[in-house]
Amino acid sequence: MLKFYYHPTPNPMKIALFLAETGLPFELVPVDTAKGEQHEAAFRAVNPNGKLPAIEDDGVAVFDSTAILLYLSEKTGLLGGAAQDRGALLSWLMFIASGLGPFSGQSVHFHHAAPEALPYARNRYMREAERHYQVLNDHLKGRAFIVGESYSIADISAWGWVSRAPRVLGDGALARFPEVERWFEAINARPAVEKALRIAEGLTFKTPGDEASMRALFPGNFVTS
Repeated sequence: MLKFYYHPTPNPMKIALFLAETGLPFELVPVDTAKGEQHEAAFRAVNPNGKLPAIEDDGVAVFDSTAILLYLSEKTGLLGGAAQDRGALLSWLMFIASGLGPFSGQSVHFHHAAPEALPYARNRYMREAERHYQVLNDHLKGRAFIVGESYSIADISAWGWVSRAPRVLGDGALARFPEVERWFEAINARPAVEKALRIAEGLTFKTPGDEASMRALFPGNFVTS
């Protein structure tokens, strides 16, 4: 059975939504990153990069949310879009993987987790997150979905990060991106979203904030020469 290594953060939530949409059977394997479980040898054997999500599928290990979405879509034949939209699908998946997601994550880090306020870093990553939202907003004008005429893994991938827009951009910030807000409300109303949000019901994960969790999450910050 498929093993899904999970923590309740944006990238793993993409995989949770794919699984909820498709009904693919899986075993949930929680990995508490604030406790440093992502650095344990057993998990590093699955993902040498020590990040979530990851999957194991009958001995095949796949890590990175975009790689997993592509792998599962190709395996199942589901949510991969029409053949003629393949180029657009790959382009928008990479736009999210290399732009919208990382800049959003860095903006959150420098606004909420960094040990000191760095105005340049805060401004740089916030402005870039906003710019990526504007690109997506412009693209979604007149569109129900990000790629083609049907719901796909591109929508799932974007949903994972847009669901955290208040944390990234501030409360009410999606009002500045009305096309993204319209699209998000439609995706968020899908029954599978509620199922995905409940995927780890009954499990608890450590809330980061103390020194031990900061060392687990950002070990490079504590390396001394």
